[in-house]
Amino acid sequence: MNKRKFLKSAVIATTGLTIAPSVILSSCNSNKKEEKKSMDTEVKNTSNTIDATIFTLPKLNYAYNAFTDTIDAMTMEIHYSKHHQGYVNKLNKALKENPVPGKTLVELLKNNNLPTGVRNNGGGHFNHSLYWDILTPNESKMSDRFKNSIVENFNSVEAFKNELASAGKKRFGSGWAWLCQDMDKKLFITSTPNQDNPLMTVADRQGHPILGIDVWEHAYYLKYQNKRGEYLNNIMSIINWEKVENKML
Repeated sequence: MNKRKFLKSAVIATTGLTIAPSVILSSCNSNKKEEKKSMDTEVKNTSNTIDATIFTLPKLNYAYNAFTDTIDAMTMEIHYSKHHQGYVNKLNKALKENPVPGKTLVELLKNNNLPTGVRNNGGGHFNHSLYWDILTPNESKMSDRFKNSIVENFNSVEAFKNELASAGKKRFGSGWAWLCQDMDKKLFITSTPNQDNPLMTVADRQGHPILGIDVWEHAYYLKYQNKRGEYLNNIMSIINWEKVENKML
């Protein structure tokens, strides 16, 4: 084989790689073709170790300007394409340097003693993916079933929204406010610093997150400046309650 043919063959060979979806891990095997997997498909990985991970940014279901009364288009674009993409890129790099046991992002984040890069960027990726997913430009109302669950745990829908907003307001510095389920499937509200979340063993209260609100300044500062409380109150109007309910165990 001459040099030109050899280089052509090498280029063709390297273009055969596929990228797995954002929240499921794909085990790389140089002797087999990669298979495309849906977000809910577990990856075949006999070592049960993340050692060749490629995460990608999840697709938004709406335009950057879908929430101009609540979140401005520039904030949405920067938040999604710069901040979230940055977490994805750094998570991929961190996992190559420090493989962590697990098949999915959720399993990964539940590990004890996560390397700092994996903890910060894995949390950032999970948190933002949930955040984008539970927002909607369309009107959304709680089902009777979900509303009853809210009332059972927080006495009223208004009390629930006030407690969730309060959790975000009281979070010192950067972090998140969460609605979660505990081991008994009871709903509770909590908050975490930075990009931590209730899946992690470092959380003050662990649980299954079904709603997360970003209270980092980059999520609201262009429109609200230092008025975090106003942002928290307004964002309640664009939450997709059906999506939140569907995330319940």
